[in-house]
Amino acid sequence: MKIIRSIYTIYALFIFIILMFIAFPLVIGCLLFGDNRGGNLIYRVCKAWSAIWYLSIGIRHQTIVEEAADPNKQYIFIANHISYMDIPTTMLAINQPFRVLGKHEIVRYPVFGFIYKAAVILVDRSDARNRTQSVRALKAALNQGVSILIFPEGTFNETDKPLKDFYDGAFRLAIQMQTPIKPLLYLDNKKRLHYNSIFSLTPGISRVVSLPTISVEGLTSADVASLKYKVYQVMEEGIVRYKEEVANRKG
Repeated sequence: MKIIRSIYTIYALFIFIILMFIAFPLVIGCLLFGDNRGGNLIYRVCKAWSAIWYLSIGIRHQTIVEEAADPNKQYIFIANHISYMDIPTTMLAINQPFRVLGKHEIVRYPVFGFIYKAAVILVDRSDARNRTQSVRALKAALNQGVSILIFPEGTFNETDKPLKDFYDGAFRLAIQMQTPIKPLLYLDNKKRLHYNSIFSLTPGISRVVSLPTISVEGLTSADVASLKYKVYQVMEEGIVRYKEEVANRKG
């Protein structure tokens, strides 16, 4: 099985790299259209890249809609972070213009780092000035009619709990901009690719749950902690609920 999995992983990486080099000139072309329109076009390229890659390596994306996002409204999408597969899953899960808040260190990878830098709003959490600049960029995206996605755990959840503790930033921003929160649950990405090893990659289903929207209307800065707690509870309950449903079906 280890040999088969290694061969599968090498094949998946090969397809990923081929698609990356196909996407690269398209991304450069998109940059000519400016930050807003060009950024939206880059995400379309990344969405197609993700869809083709998943199809090629036997991963089936499925969105479970408890409440659909309105494509004519803006949201701060919030998702749990469990795998490198969260990025292609995100591209397939959101069907409206959006930007992802991403880790600055990824830009060091050749070619992919360039595409990543062009597509995401970068943040270096160790640099206070950079964090401030990232918040400004997020607000600018929202002001231009573009939704954003933030992983409030900051890094991969390597605990035995459904979720790590959340940072305040996403919830403070939601209140400041009076933008509703749309929680997303990534249920299977850790099974598809564990954060410990690239050779843990496996085919199978990749489910995303679109949970009901959480309004922030009328909330103030004094409500950041309670909003964060509310979103955490809703997402934790959802993860536990779907795991129990799977366990019951197997039983």
